[in-house]
Formats: sequence, structure tokens, C-alpha cells
Amino acid sequence: MFCLISHAHMSLHSDTQLTASSDLANSDLALSTAHEVIQIEMQALLAMKQKLCSNFSHACHLMSICPGRVIVIGMGKSGHIGQKIAATLASTGTPSFFVHPGEASHGDMGMITSKDTVLALSYSGETQELIAILPRLRALGVPLIAMTGRTHSTLAEHAKVTLDTSVPKEACPLGLAPTSSTTNCIVLGDALAIALLKQRGFTTEDFAKAHPGGHLGRRLLTQLKDIMHTTSAIPSVFPEKTLAQASLEMTHKRLGMTCVVDSKSSQLLGVFTDGDLRRALEQGIDLHSTQIQSVMITAPLTAHAAMLATEAMRLMQEHRITTLIVIHPDQTIAGIVHLHDLLSIGMDPST
Repeated sequence: MFCLISHAHMSLHSDTQLTASSDLANSDLALSTAHEVIQIEMQALLAMKQKLCSNFSHACHLMSICPGRVIVIGMGKSGHIGQKIAATLASTGTPSFFVHPGEASHGDMGMITSKDTVLALSYSGETQELIAILPRLRALGVPLIAMTGRTHSTLAEHAKVTLDTSVPKEACPLGLAPTSSTTNCIVLGDALAIALLKQRGFTTEDFAKAHPGGHLGRRLLTQLKDIMHTTSAIPSVFPEKTLAQASLEMTHKRLGMTCVVDSKSSQLLGVFTDGDLRRALEQGIDLHSTQIQSVMITAPLTAHAAMLATEAMRLMQEHRITTLIVIHPDQTIAGIVHLHDLLSIGMDPST
């Protein structure tokens, strides 16, 4: 019995070792394959970089002066990439959308006007559905930019500008699945979009306006009037009030400061903060007899209600403050914005 158990245990242990060795071998193969694929695609990108010429600048120029939209067309894998390129262009300031070449032959050509510019993707340059609509594009007189791996193809011959996306080698060991070539197209599309972004002077705020429903849009388009503390939540005291009375107002409103306002006009005269209070205590100032007007900060930094939250964050960082007073044109107080209010909408103080 002992021998049987021992043999069974040894067999189980041996099987476990074989499984572990097999898993390790598979893991090593997967990792080495990943390295090989990345290396091949990097080489393809570097080769494309070396081939970039004035054609790229010409393509950017045609797209930048386009009075209509940049229409991106592609079939199969090129179509998937084309949709991504169109989306990137649209979100970075170049009006653009994707048209499927097969659907274009059955009515969607009506989406393309003579004011548009067409960016057509086909690695072979001979995609049947794409070639079929070239005569119609020519009839419209639209500038045609070809993104292809065959610079002497039918597509290239019809194009005003040709961008060479050819690759020395696909990462697929069978040479069948588009891999390096699709990576080249994606990167070249990104290069076009970013070059146009820079030419247009496209800003972070512009990007946010193109994404109003997203987190970035909400964060960057938020104005101070949307988040500021108003009316009874605003800490304020008259100038003749004592430091003790001011500290009570600060404690009650919990914003780490209080405004000092004129008792008749309600205009802002100054500000007093938690930090100022600590310094007053260190100096031995009598809190019950000293009036706030004698120690307040005059001419504090202020903002207007329409200021973007991004600008408010920049001001707070630059001046090393945690609150910003929002005022009306008549110098009365509209509200208070605290650093925590900016952080609550996703503002990043490190950017």
C-alpha cells in the first residue's frame, strides 16, 4: 500500500512539474513573440518616417483649407482605421466623418460635396469598392489624398497627394494579417490630426468644447459661477469687527477665510485668512480689541463669475492661495471658490 501511494504521489508530482514547465515555455513564447511584433512594427514606423516628404505637408495644407469636411474612406481593416482617423480629426478641430465605400455606391455619395476633401485608405490601392467611386469623386472635383502602400496603384494615380504607408514586413508570420501596415496608417493619421491641430492653434478649451458630455468637457468648461459659494454661504464681516468676531465667522462658514466688506456699499475692502489669524496669534495681537481692518489684506486677488475653472486653478497655484473671491463689476461679492471646489470637479493641481 505504501509503495502504491508513493508511486502515485511521485506521478502526480511529475505531472505538476511538466505542467509548470509547459506554462513557463508558453509564457516565454508569448513574451518573445510580443517583443518580436513590437520590434517589427517599430521598424516599419521608422521606415515610414524616413519616407515622409513634402507630400505630407501638401496633404495637411489641403485639409486645412478645406471649406467643407475631410471625408475618410476605407474598406475592411482600412475602414476601421479610417473611422478612428475621422474621429481623431473631428475631436481635434478638423471637421470630419467616415464614409463606407460600399455604401457610397448605393446612396452615401450624397454625403460628399464639392467643398470636401477626401482621405482614402487602401494598402493595395486597388480595393474594388473604393476604385468604383473614384470617377464620381473626380466629377465632384474634390481633392483626393491617398494613404496607400502601393504608390503606383490605381488609387495613387487618381490622387492629388499620395502618402506612402508601405512596410518592409508585416508582423504576422504568415504575411497575411495586416499588422505593421495598419499601425503605419494609424500613426500617420495621428500625425495629420496633430499637425492640423497645431496649425489651427487648437487649445485645451477647444478640445473640451468638442467633448462637452465627457469628464474632460465638464472639467474644462466649468465656470466659477457654476461652483462658487453664494449668498449666505459667503463669509463676510464689517471692517470695525474684531478679530475674535471675524474668526467666529470663518469657523461658521468653513472656507478658511472671511471677506471684509464696506458696511454701506457692500464692496470688497479686504480679506482675512486662517493663516493671517495664526500669524496674529503668534504676534500676541489681542483678538478681542483689534479691529479686522487693521490686519486684513487689502486689494486681494479676485475673479469674475465667467472665469473658467482651469484659469482659477492656475491663479491659485501661481499665488499660493486656497480661495478666490468672485466679484461683480461694482466690486460687490458674487461668491467664493475654494480649492476643494475645483478638486471636486476633477481639476488636477499638477497640470
